[in-house]
Amino acid sequence: MTEPGNKNVLLLGGAGFMGRALCARLGARGYDVHVLARGTTLDIAEGCTVHGGGMENTELLRRLLPRMGTIVHLASATTPGLSAVTPSLEADLNIAPTLGLLGELIAHPHIRLVYVSSGGTVYGDPGSGTADESSELKPLSFYGSGKVAVETFLRCFQQRQGNPLVILRPSNVYGPGQPRYQGFGVIRTMLQHALDGSTMSIWGDGSTVRDFVYIDDVVSAMECFVADGAPTGTFNIGAGVGHSLNDLVSVVERASGRRLCVRHEAARGIDVQRIVLDTRAIRERCGWTAATPLEAGVVHTWQWLSGQ
Repeated sequence: MTEPGNKNVLLLGGAGFMGRALCARLGARGYDVHVLARGTTLDIAEGCTVHGGGMENTELLRRLLPRMGTIVHLASATTPGLSAVTPSLEADLNIAPTLGLLGELIAHPHIRLVYVSSGGTVYGDPGSGTADESSELKPLSFYGSGKVAVETFLRCFQQRQGNPLVILRPSNVYGPGQPRYQGFGVIRTMLQHALDGSTMSIWGDGSTVRDFVYIDDVVSAMECFVADGAPTGTFNIGAGVGHSLNDLVSVVERASGRRLCVRHEAARGIDVQRIVLDTRAIRERCGWTAATPLEAGVVHTWQWLSGQ
């Protein structure tokens, strides 16, 4: 059983973009951070301990879980484009490992579980206005459907076992340190094309609208939910402001001082047309609000990328 005030935190997917940033933040705040990762030679913040292995490594989980006060589940092995052609990847790589984790957590009912879902995909196309946490979940992609499935299993588990549960739904996260993935992370992708002088494909006419939130703002929001006694429930994390891809092209050009060459391709059915998140719940419960305007965040990201 974990004790009140336990500051041991296990990050699942802690070697990823958000995981590394959160690891650094929590380590600086005095948490004893443990990262579960498939490699042990990762560039992780000083003071964080890396354990080689994934969620399917039950022997490792059984050694670590008795010491933990909080688990932050950021692990995801797919992208919307990847599972669009192979839907079973969501079950094999994301849902099944999470269910295995829940099986191990049965013996640890006091561990706080924070799951990082996807505010950019679980609501589908909510139409005009903003999507709040009570909005209908109607994802357009298998990736978003996988997130909804995991959320549902977690709520069922919480009702049965009583573990404190937080579900966080960040919008489109970007910032320094973000790796480049095919078809994922449009700001990072645009900046790379600006740096390389290459042509970027945009699916559709560029009118699709996204809510872009800077990585430092995201980790400050996540930190609000790690400590004992922190709020539980479901919370959107976003800037609460929508920008079209066409607007984003202009922002990237101003930040980089370079012309971005764009080629428009046929729109894809898996892409949400417009999503902007309502963040009143996290503001009212935690006093959090996104602090980084898009223009400033893109400049910071360009400075990081061009300095590599």
